[in-house]
Amino acid sequence: MSVLLEDGANRLEAADDTLTVVGSVDFEGAAALAEAGRHWLEGRGHGERVAFDLQGVDRVSSAAISVLLEWLRQARQASVEVVDVRLSAPLASLTEVAELDSLLPAASPAAASV
Repeated sequence: MSVLLEDGANRLEAADDTLTVVGSVDFEGAAALAEAGRHWLEGRGHGERVAFDLQGVDRVSSAAISVLLEWLRQARQASVEVVDVRLSAPLASLTEVAELDSLLPAASPAAASV
């Protein structure tokens, strides 16, 4: 596992095919988080399969959802297949209320994870 970004409130890690976000993502750190994830996605090969794990985001955060949607857009542009998105319970609730859950591949709250 390698740490791609750590700014006190947020930590972005990459391990194999998964980007993992931990912390309290806010709009102050969202741009740096999105950029670090973009660089990681650029290193993936055409058709490679990846996952995004946001189970460590500890509160409802529209900034975290914005970062996730940006990564999904970038992955699509790079022809990288996102096969799983794992969300914390607060983020899963937010995506459901905002009716964004249908945009996420295999979106699953932390409580449903095994």
